[in-house]
Amino acid sequence: MNKSSSTQAQAERSAAQHIDAKIAALDDWRGRTLAHLRKIILGAGPDIVEEWKWDVPVWSCNGIICTGETYKAAVKMTFAKGASLEDPTGLFNSSLEGNVRRAIDVRAGEKIDEKALQALVRAAAELNTSSSARKPARKTSK
Repeated sequence: MNKSSSTQAQAERSAAQHIDAKIAALDDWRGRTLAHLRKIILGAGPDIVEEWKWDVPVWSCNGIICTGETYKAAVKMTFAKGASLEDPTGLFNSSLEGNVRRAIDVRAGEKIDEKALQALVRAAAELNTSSSARKPARKTSK
């Protein structure tokens, strides 16, 4: 393992530890819901990476897929490029007015369509991959 991959592995462990601690601190339905959503997200593909940014869990694959914020009345998954994603099953139910992000609010007792969520996560990862491949090279001045 080279230094770069060792540093990345440490960051992933640290993020996982932060997320574990966040879930443990939420000893109510929100912790259980966040843990369940985390399992679904990570099950969507082997290249999905957990990060800890802005004091919230972040799941990425060639860019941010979504964040997992917790509020009193909901666990919110905000998809960074959600407005560009097809949502045939209507999972997005929050932040619908924006031009970039879309979110899914999960409230106490609500069930999430796991297959639809995994499809949405995979689509977001694919969008990140195709977006990064299309980024123009930066011009350099002489």
